[in-house]
Amino acid sequence: MKPLVLAAMLLGGAPSQQPATYLGSYTWPEEAHGLGGFSALETDAQGQGFVMLSDRARMLDGRFLRDEQGRITGVEIEEEGPLRNGPDGLMSGPHADSEGLAIDASGRRWISFEGRARVRAETGRDGPELLPEPAAFREMQLNSALEALAVGSDGALYTIPERSGRVDRPFPVYRWRAGAWDEAFQVPRRDAFLVTGADIGPDGRFYLLERDFVGVGFRSRVRRFALDGSNEEVLLETGVGVHDNLEGLSVWQDAAGRIRLTMVSDDNFRFFQTTEFVEYALPAE
Repeated sequence: MKPLVLAAMLLGGAPSQQPATYLGSYTWPEEAHGLGGFSALETDAQGQGFVMLSDRARMLDGRFLRDEQGRITGVEIEEEGPLRNGPDGLMSGPHADSEGLAIDASGRRWISFEGRARVRAETGRDGPELLPEPAAFREMQLNSALEALAVGSDGALYTIPERSGRVDRPFPVYRWRAGAWDEAFQVPRRDAFLVTGADIGPDGRFYLLERDFVGVGFRSRVRRFALDGSNEEVLLETGVGVHDNLEGLSVWQDAAGRIRLTMVSDDNFRFFQTTEFVEYALPAE
């Protein structure tokens, strides 16, 4: 079934609309991975290799199998294991709610957490490098903290909470740069959508994945902004139940010059939900 993508004309004062083209979906059966709860996804520049994060403090490296049209047809696991607090310390409880993933140009992996809001770099078995926690992180809503993480070409990190604290309050985007946190910009909170993922594309723009749960299923939306929060665009917005609970987003450019949006769903460890990879494309610019 081809998803319903809601298109709209450009209206005065509203974000511009540039509907993305649906390319396909692939459901990864639970017996093939034995994990679930996937909350973040980063692909390589070719959209082939990937790193994925579970919200139970586990990380998975793998590769997509694709057909001649570039559609995902399978997944190969290359490596999988837990996040650690040190040589012998495994994460558990509220501190293990890993939600956002970003990989910088050096290959260093950064993770944001939702339970206790914090950002850290993975440094191997000796334990992580934990960034300082500003006062704003300590004031975030329980279980609604740093849901998404992205890294710019200059190495600056951008993180955003799931909720802004009030329905009429914009989402703050916090930036780690030159050894300090600041609020880089804000993005407007529109309708009932909440943040689930983010990435900075090869075009240098900020992509935001959001979802809305309406009781019988999920709606998904992707917006795009300049890296100062301006030039808001709605790239796709789906109807209820078109996809599962999309939480991870990776943005890359394919051989045809199109921006690709590769997303993964969090099955919440429930038998009636799935791990689903979904891809859309934007026209080459």
